[in-house]
Amino acid sequence: MPSRAVMSLHKYESVPSQEARRDPDGELELSDDETEVPRTSDDLRRHDRETIAAEEEAERLLTGSEKDGPGLTSLFRRVGQPKDEKRVSSRRRRKSSWRRSRGGEDGELVYKVEEGGRSSSTDVSSDEDSGRLQTPPEEHQSKFSRLGRFAIIHLVILIAFLGFVYGAYKASQGAKPSKPAYVAQTLSNGTHEFAPTTILISLDGFRADFLHRGLTPTLKSLIQQGVSPSYMNPSFPSLTFPNHFTMVTGLHPESHGIVGNSFWDPNMQIGFTYGDPKLSMRPEYWNAEPVWETAETQNVRTAIHMWPGSEAHLPPMDPAYVDKFNGDEVLDNKVNRILGWLDLPGPQDPGASVETPRPQLIAAYVPNVDSDGHRYGPNSTYIRSTITEVDGMLGKIFRGIEERNLTNVVNLVVVSDHGMATTSSHRIVQLEDLVDTSLIEHTDGWPLFGLRPFDQSEEKLMEIYNEIVAKARTPEHQGKFEVYLRDKNMPQRYHFSQNDRIAPLWIVPKAGWAIAPKHEFDLETALDRGETYGPLGLHGYDHEHPLMRAIFVARGPAFPHTPGSRLKPFQNTEVYNILCDSLGLEPRPNNGTIRLPFQTDGLHDFEAFVPEPDDPAPTDHIDASILLPPPVIAADADSFNPPVAEAAIDDGDGTQDKTASGSWREWFNDKIQDFKQWASGVFGTAL
Repeated sequence: MPSRAVMSLHKYESVPSQEARRDPDGELELSDDETEVPRTSDDLRRHDRETIAAEEEAERLLTGSEKDGPGLTSLFRRVGQPKDEKRVSSRRRRKSSWRRSRGGEDGELVYKVEEGGRSSSTDVSSDEDSGRLQTPPEEHQSKFSRLGRFAIIHLVILIAFLGFVYGAYKASQGAKPSKPAYVAQTLSNGTHEFAPTTILISLDGFRADFLHRGLTPTLKSLIQQGVSPSYMNPSFPSLTFPNHFTMVTGLHPESHGIVGNSFWDPNMQIGFTYGDPKLSMRPEYWNAEPVWETAETQNVRTAIHMWPGSEAHLPPMDPAYVDKFNGDEVLDNKVNRILGWLDLPGPQDPGASVETPRPQLIAAYVPNVDSDGHRYGPNSTYIRSTITEVDGMLGKIFRGIEERNLTNVVNLVVVSDHGMATTSSHRIVQLEDLVDTSLIEHTDGWPLFGLRPFDQSEEKLMEIYNEIVAKARTPEHQGKFEVYLRDKNMPQRYHFSQNDRIAPLWIVPKAGWAIAPKHEFDLETALDRGETYGPLGLHGYDHEHPLMRAIFVARGPAFPHTPGSRLKPFQNTEVYNILCDSLGLEPRPNNGTIRLPFQTDGLHDFEAFVPEPDDPAPTDHIDASILLPPPVIAADADSFNPPVAEAAIDDGDGTQDKTASGSWREWFNDKIQDFKQWASGVFGTAL
């Protein structure tokens, strides 16, 4: 019997010869019977060579000669696709078709050898590779499109977020640069050299609208020559001692520690009273560095005339000159004192003395307008004469500066600490009508009242708070005052909560109203007798109320702006930085943001009509729309609802101030400033 190999060969050779059939792509097509015929390895190799030769011939016919033209395939080539790549792609499609017709293990082997495919350890991986190769192009394109859209969306979100962060950073840097652009210089009046010199004069109680009563030609001239806002806001509470220390430290009262004209310190267990120098001038109360100390530590000599707080000996250095407060001092003495300091010899002059140096910073306090405003009222005939006298005092100082040829050498800054509101016996609320005073250990402030109960537990504070709020909602008291808990709903814009010297509960009257204990002023008895409540003028109210507005006017080499330039209104926390920059000093970290030179806001319109702010109506009722009292809160409530925001205050130019509730932008800017202040304290430099 013949061997199996011989039989196989004989059977293969006995198959009738027939012409090979090819598909349109040039692939061989075999019938089912032909595919079943056993073949030797030589036959398979010969068949492969014939197939490849046929493919190459077909490709040559399709593409044509390179010299004759681009060929048919170039008509269908993708833009930018290389010719060789097209050939490879065509060859791969034909080989794939041929492999499918062959099937089986031999076909897979040919594919791997031809394509240079990597061997797989499992049949599954081979199937996966084949599946990926057979995936339609549309499916791949769809997947990439989805991924592209997903990536683009997230990229846009990321760019928007980075833009917001960068914008906030630039806004913060623009508001408070690390270094001022202005550089203070030594100047000469023709005969003497003057190191950078600034004169600061505070007119206590000088309300911003006093400038528009036709009583102040000197101040009007200063505004025309210099730079100023239409008004400057004081800090809360709008009282003398807190605001004078704010102007020379750049800090809110809660930060520098002088939170009122009178207050109780629970840690020292002693009260601060501005009228008693033995108590009020203790260094422990004054918890910040004033500008005269900043100057002295940087070898700039200072002279302070009656400025509130200057008599407290704050380490490490005192001013070169300090004049104690004297309420009876005549205005001409102030003129002579200021000009006398300017006449002292400078360091390079003959007769210069270490014991009597010429000061570069002179700060003077003028209490007259405030004193007479309290006594006679801000709209009285008497106060008009006082305003005129103070303006005349300034005129003498300015003329003295001009006579010494120092107009363009010395800086002049005139400020006030707050305004003034008219009081009335018909705008009095008795403290005993609001709270059981037997529960109160200490009261702080005036005309606003801070209450310190004997029992300061949260439950007791909430109980007292709710009782006062309930009374504030009655027709008798509606709209006359506000009630706040220091640690719960004190308005953020007050910056009046981060200090233990601030009482935990506050009654803040509306401008022109006063809270009075009966032992000081019994309203019922006074009305029966026809007595008038005094003082006739008060301050200490909401620092953004028009009646509390102060002034800021500056002129000199540190303010090289177009005469009559206008600034946007700002708060008096900015004064400290301005003073430091005018003298070339490095300021301590503070709450101010403005640095010299100013960014002006056009020019003042001196022909424009400026209406006077109205005093409260002398009646027992105030429009409840001015401020709705805060809601009653249960003592055991887990959450706290803040009071309804007060109505916005018209600035007089069609714009409105922000309400107590503020806005998210206010909150965000505050957080930036808080962070910068914290960072400044950590790294020891202003940001």
